[in-house]
Amino acid sequence: MRNVRPIIALDFASKEQTLEFLSNFDESLFVKIGMELFYQEGPELVREVNKRGHDVFLDLKLHDIPNTVESAMRGIAKLEVAMVNVHAAGGLKMMKAAKRGLEGSKTQLIAVTQLTSTSEEQMQKEQLINATLEDSVVHYARLADEAGLDGVVCSVHEAEAIGDACGEEFLRVTPGIRPAQVSVDDQRRVATPAQARAQGSTHIVVGRAITKAADPKDSYRQIAAEWRGE
Repeated sequence: MRNVRPIIALDFASKEQTLEFLSNFDESLFVKIGMELFYQEGPELVREVNKRGHDVFLDLKLHDIPNTVESAMRGIAKLEVAMVNVHAAGGLKMMKAAKRGLEGSKTQLIAVTQLTSTSEEQMQKEQLINATLEDSVVHYARLADEAGLDGVVCSVHEAEAIGDACGEEFLRVTPGIRPAQVSVDDQRRVATPAQARAQGSTHIVVGRAITKAADPKDSYRQIAAEWRGE
């Protein structure tokens, strides 16, 4: 079930910067539009990126009462994005409501488990979760699976355990991917594309290693080749 295209995180501040970056490529990409960009530019940017032939992962991490999330998903379904997400911490009822909101669309729905910027110590201290980080992530993955979701966002380091718990068809979308020579920035649980492939990720998300590269197209192709095992 592994997706051969790395997902590029379009962490730009404006539509102009985003479209300028995309103009470097003459192929269909899988891209992530997150809160920073979506809140600046709104649905129209999603439509424009779709129109240019790219698949969109709309990374909004919805987390609210079930009725609100279901209504929001009905609107998102109209955008025809490839993938969207919620926070698993919103609970079983909320995730089921999100799934209902997407009925009739082809959009895949995944849930955030624990952010890759969160350490085990931080999770236990600030969230009062006494389990290990891996146990917390796998628990959220099982909950998402029970709700009928397609997969989760997790770090590479939990991908194999989630595959064992939820099956190999269950998506494991892993951010925090960096080539070995690139700074980890504000992420803690990071890995290279090769490590992600070996540990069971089905999708990888790469941001600054591509978007801030001197030659984004070349960087993308190198990372994609490593991800494919070439």
